[in-house]
Amino acid sequence: MARGDGSLTALVTGASRGIGRATAIALARVGVDVAVTARTAHEGEGVDESDTGAGRRLPGSLDSTATEIETLGRRALPIVADLHDRPSLTAAVDRVFETWGRIDILVNNAVDTGPGSMVAFVDLTIEQLERKLMANVVSQAVVIKAALPAMLASGGGVIIDVSSHVATGDPTAPVGSGGWGLAYAASKAAFHRFAPILAVELAEHGIRIYNVDPGYVETERQQVNAAALGLEGRYPGAPPSVPAAVIAWLGTAAEAEALNGQVVVVQRFARERNLHPDWRSQ
Repeated sequence: MARGDGSLTALVTGASRGIGRATAIALARVGVDVAVTARTAHEGEGVDESDTGAGRRLPGSLDSTATEIETLGRRALPIVADLHDRPSLTAAVDRVFETWGRIDILVNNAVDTGPGSMVAFVDLTIEQLERKLMANVVSQAVVIKAALPAMLASGGGVIIDVSSHVATGDPTAPVGSGGWGLAYAASKAAFHRFAPILAVELAEHGIRIYNVDPGYVETERQQVNAAALGLEGRYPGAPPSVPAAVIAWLGTAAEAEALNGQVVVVQRFARERNLHPDWRSQ
């Protein structure tokens, strides 16, 4: 899968902050050149559009992620793209191929963060539900469809889908008291089915695909909004570097082939494989 000089290339979506940013940096640390997409190009432009975000400014940008990658001695390719703008997604994939000639690792991390994720069904609009399904399911298929032909032509690749516990788990309380909304959970559940089905279809062509369940991760947005969502102190959180370490391992380790098509529960897996220093006592 490596190029003639031994290096790999990756495309990480939603990489201006959170798990995506940490993943891009983790891949760079293990010698991967990383293309990154997000809506926030420059520092100071990020806005929290979530149900409880109240338009707060969020740290992070493609600029700062790219700088971190280059500081580690790897090439970075920042590309603005939006899950609600399908041409921007295919254009992003095309640009990586035009610039670097290949994508060895695709990390589908971007997710719709707009209204509707954390609202009760009675308050959910059909338009919000449609937007979640379009952004979190259909747009992910658009990205995979765009990247797959060249992966197949080059003899293989790795696709890592950032799933969620809400895709398979049931809440024990309603939204605002520790639970989650239907629209987000339904979209992640549909996306969760990609990996096991595509793994069966594409294994003979050298394509490996995984679901990663990151658990509760204390991203910038989560830290700001935990209290408003009823999540403060409810679940033990991990820093974004934990799922990032697991994703980097899945993308580059030969042993990962045995897990093709499976769900990797990140926080347990990181501890069992010693992929990250223990964060629980911090």
